[in-house]
Amino acid sequence: MKKSIRLLLFLPTIVLAGCASKSDLVLVADDINKLKTESETIKSQSAVTYADIQQVRDEIARQQGRVEEIAHNNEQKFGRLGLEDSLLVHKVDELDSRLLRIEQKLGLVAERPGIEKATLSAKESQVQPVSPLASVMTDKALLDDGIKKLASNNASGARGSFSLLMKNYPKSELVDDAQFYVAESYLSEKWYEKAVLEYQVVIAKYTKSNKRAVALYKQGLAFELLGDAVNAKARFRDVINIYPASAEAKLAKQKL
Repeated sequence: MKKSIRLLLFLPTIVLAGCASKSDLVLVADDINKLKTESETIKSQSAVTYADIQQVRDEIARQQGRVEEIAHNNEQKFGRLGLEDSLLVHKVDELDSRLLRIEQKLGLVAERPGIEKATLSAKESQVQPVSPLASVMTDKALLDDGIKKLASNNASGARGSFSLLMKNYPKSELVDDAQFYVAESYLSEKWYEKAVLEYQVVIAKYTKSNKRAVALYKQGLAFELLGDAVNAKARFRDVINIYPASAEAKLAKQKL
């Protein structure tokens, strides 16, 4: 009897222990399922992230390829331009020699047997002397003075100011501007051969000048006025290819 009573007393405890174990198992199973779900989510996110990273890498590679292609194309363009400049110098020298012979025939320059090219032509000697005060003017003042004279149709006087600027201030940031306006002065006098030469100095010597695009275009105009359509179109194409966003490029397109 006593044994039966003891069993009855322990039975609820055993039942409760069994229930507690099942409850714990259910909770553990839920936790495992949650962990599995989170793991799958992390894996999925990792896969997406890796794909994004790979896309970025591919895009960087494409951009690097484009940069290398552009650099190669620019190298070819500038190399071609340098070759054309070299050929152009020879052509301009020929024009200068022809001009000298014409001036000699007209009696503008004394005959010098055996000399193909004089160091100073008649028109070059017509640079108006500058006043003594000009020698103490700043580079900016000389440039402004030259531009003012050029606007007043005093081309030789303008060249005097520009030449003095280049002589007194050889390292000035305005030297390339002065050289450009020297070319402009010859263009205004319709001495197109000399204008071609002076624009060439801007193009070949001052490669980073903000006047280079317009110098290329104006040189093309000078060639056009000389009746040299081949070199004129070559210069217009150079403006379009090298300075596509410039105002001169738009003008050059109208010439082709």
